[in-house]
Amino acid sequence: MKISYAEYIKKTSVSVLVAETVFNELITSSPIKTIKDIADTASGGTPLRSNADYYNGEIPWLKSGELNDGLIEKASEFITDIGLKNSSAKLHPKKTLLVAMYGATAGKTGITNFEASTNQAVCAVFPKKEILKDYLYWFFRSHRYQFIEKSKGGAQPNISQSVIKKTFIPVPDIEMQKQIVDVLQEIETKNSIDVSIIPDVFKDAVVRILNFKNSLSGISTKLTHQLNLVKQLRQSFLREAMQGKLVEQNPNDEPATELLTKIKAEKEQLIKEKKIKKQKPLLSITKEEIPFGIPENWVWCRLGEICDTITKGSSPKWQGVKYVNSIDEGILFITSKNVDSYKIDLSNSTFVEEKFNEIEPRSILQKGDILTNIVGASIGRTAIYNLDYNANINQAVCILRYEHNLFLKEYLLKLMNSNFIIELMLEMQFSPGRANLSMSNLSKFPIALPPLSEQKRIVAKLDELMAYCNSLEESIKNSQTQNEMLLEQVLREALEPEKKEVVV
Repeated sequence: MKISYAEYIKKTSVSVLVAETVFNELITSSPIKTIKDIADTASGGTPLRSNADYYNGEIPWLKSGELNDGLIEKASEFITDIGLKNSSAKLHPKKTLLVAMYGATAGKTGITNFEASTNQAVCAVFPKKEILKDYLYWFFRSHRYQFIEKSKGGAQPNISQSVIKKTFIPVPDIEMQKQIVDVLQEIETKNSIDVSIIPDVFKDAVVRILNFKNSLSGISTKLTHQLNLVKQLRQSFLREAMQGKLVEQNPNDEPATELLTKIKAEKEQLIKEKKIKKQKPLLSITKEEIPFGIPENWVWCRLGEICDTITKGSSPKWQGVKYVNSIDEGILFITSKNVDSYKIDLSNSTFVEEKFNEIEPRSILQKGDILTNIVGASIGRTAIYNLDYNANINQAVCILRYEHNLFLKEYLLKLMNSNFIIELMLEMQFSPGRANLSMSNLSKFPIALPPLSEQKRIVAKLDELMAYCNSLEESIKNSQTQNEMLLEQVLREALEPEKKEVVV
C-alpha cells in the first residue's frame, strides 16, 4: 500500500533522509546520468521447483525478502550447480550490490558477504569505475520511495530492471562520493546526527528536512495524545454506565431483583423442556467479591445466572479435522483473531471440514450468540455473531448464549468491551505464562444487573455518547491528515532543487 511522503518521512531513519536530501541537492551541481550509464545490471532466476536435484546444494540463493538494507550475512536457501546451469540464475561475486524489485520489500537493497545467486525478483548492480559501490548503495536506499511511487503491478509494488536502468543519478567526483558515504555511514552507525559533519553545501537542506521530521513527530505526538484522551473518555462513559452513574434511576422501574427472578424462571422452563442442561448451582455473591457500589434497585448476580449456555470450542487438530481453503469446501471457523470489539472481522478467515460440526455440536454458532475472547492479549474483546454462515469456534473463543430479552445483549456487549470489566476479568485469569479464562470463572463472574428499563436508557445514552466520541476521533484524524498535507507541500517547495541550467 502506498503511503504519503509525510508518513514515509516519519517512518524513515535519519541516515536515509539525509541521503535523500544530499542526492536532491547534488542534482543542481553534478553531472546527471542514468544507472545504465554508470553500472551494469542482471536479474536472477528460479530453478524448476519440482526438480529435487536443483535444490539443497551449496550455492546460496537469495530472494527479495532477504535484502535488509545492509550487509547480507546468510542465505535461507541453496541450489545446486545443475540447478544454476538449468535456470537463468547467475552466481555473483562477494560484495555484489542487490536491489529488490517485487513485493513488500521492493526497493530494498543489500550487499552480499559471500558468493551468491538470486531469484528473478532481485536485480544485481555492478558499478563502473566512475561510481563507488557504497555511493550507489546509499542512492538506492534513498530512492526507495520514488521507486515505489513509480511501481506498477497492482496490490504489490513491481520495479522492473528497465525502471532501475533508466533512473537518473547525480554523479559528483570520486572524492565527493567518498565524503558523502563517510558522513552517511557515521550517521547510520550512531543512529543520530551531528549537523557539523554535514558538508556546507548540503547543510541548509539537511536542517530543513530534520526540522520537518521533528514537526511531524510533534504533530503526531500531540494528535496521538488527543486520540488517547478520546479513548479514555469512552472508557469513562462505560465505567459510569456499569456503576449506575450514567443515567438517572427511576423509582417506578421494576426492581432488578424481580427481573432476575424472571430470568431464572425462564431458564428453569428451558431445562424442563430439555432445551438446555441443568447447571451446577452457583454460590451467592459474597461482600468480598463485590467490586463497586450500585444503585438500590440494581442487583448483583453471576454471568452464569443470566446465560442459558456458556461454552467454548476446540482445536480441529485435536479432533482429526483438516483446514480447507474456502466456505465452499467446509464451514467458517471463528478464532480470537476474528472477534474484535463490537464486530466480527472476517478479513482473515479460516475454514475447516464440515464434519467438525458433527464432532463439536456444542460450539456451533447461532445468530445472536455473544462471543468473547478468553485467551491471550485479546481477552475481553466481545462481539455479537449475526452472520448467516454455518460456523464453529475454537478454544480461545467463548459463547455466551441466552434467548430471553430480559438482559439486553447490546448492554452486555458494551459491558464486556469496557476496560473496567476487562480488568476485573483479568484478575480472575489463570495460567502464569498466558492470560486465560476458564468457563467456570466466567460463569462465576459478578454482574451488576440494572432494571430492564434502565438498561434501555443506558444503551441509548451510550450510543449517543459513543457517536460523539466517534465524531471527535474523526475530527482529530482529519486534522492530522490536513496538517501532514500542508507540511508536505511546504517541504516539497523547500527541497525542490532549482532547474539546472543547460549550457549548449
